[in-house]
Amino acid sequence: MKRNPFAPTDFGADSLEVRVSELLVATSDQTDAALDAAIGEVLRLLRERLQMDVVFVSEFVNGRRVFRQVAQAPGVGVIAEGEGAWLEESWCQRVVDGRLPQYIADAKRDPAASPLLKDLPFPIGTHISTPLVLSSGEVYGTLCCFSFEAHGRPNPEDLAKLKLTARLAAQRLETRRQARPMPASVPDWTLKSR
Repeated sequence: MKRNPFAPTDFGADSLEVRVSELLVATSDQTDAALDAAIGEVLRLLRERLQMDVVFVSEFVNGRRVFRQVAQAPGVGVIAEGEGAWLEESWCQRVVDGRLPQYIADAKRDPAASPLLKDLPFPIGTHISTPLVLSSGEVYGTLCCFSFEAHGRPNPEDLAKLKLTARLAAQRLETRRQARPMPASVPDWTLKSR
């Protein structure tokens, strides 16, 4: 039987998948502050394990992509929580609608991504992104990460790890929405303590 290259293989006690599951499940009945801290830890783990410079959760709100939580390498400050831009101009929207692949090993060599690099205030080498999809099919936003330099050897398992994390985060998001309904005009998962 042929091995699925997108299936995670590391399920030891210290694997990323196990740690992410533990962090998100452990906060299912806790305060928003506890969940926010857990999400921050999940993003930090993703950034370190995937060897990325930036990892973020975005939300799509009123035609904009808004950064809800961000983890960056020490000394890096290219995006900030709460910042945003028009959704249509974002790499996130291009991934969701299929104009960009979810896994880009080297953005300079990717025919769809390379023309977009000139419009960015910072470089992107490897870019991995996946939608945060709710059980209703609604796309909440994306879970994205990127490095400034392309990784020497592509690792498709990184996309599988990001997808697993996105599924768990989407489930947790729905739990929060059900516990605390908010008006449609107010972002409901700001990942900030209220």
